[in-house]
Amino acid sequence: MKKNLKINFKDKRGFILDIFINKPKDHCTLVSFNRKAIRGNHFHKKSTQYSFVISGKLMLFYCKVDKNGKFIGKPKKIVLTKNSLVTHKPFHAHAFKAVEKSNLLAFADGLRGGKNYEKDTFRLKQKLA
Repeated sequence: MKKNLKINFKDKRGFILDIFINKPKDHCTLVSFNRKAIRGNHFHKKSTQYSFVISGKLMLFYCKVDKNGKFIGKPKKIVLTKNSLVTHKPFHAHAFKAVEKSNLLAFADGLRGGKNYEKDTFRLKQKLA
């Protein structure tokens, strides 16, 4: 699910934009993309991941998968730009391709941070991008 977030408050000092409200996350990381870089091509069985685009333009490829990572239905794609927020639920494979240099914040509920990063990350044999 993609949302384009709206600025909550703005004045001469700058702006405030709520990314999450009442939903603390277990993990947050900053991910950078050089133009044409591809990241992801994986899914999670237990974790929900949230991707928030800070800058740039990304193509998101996604598809629901079974427990072995096989596509259920046809993969889809959408363009993400600054302030786009996407939710990746368990068994929803995702991959990003940078249309231009970009940055995003990846938040997660579940095992995704530090030493646990790979414990709930399942690489796709058939790539989305």
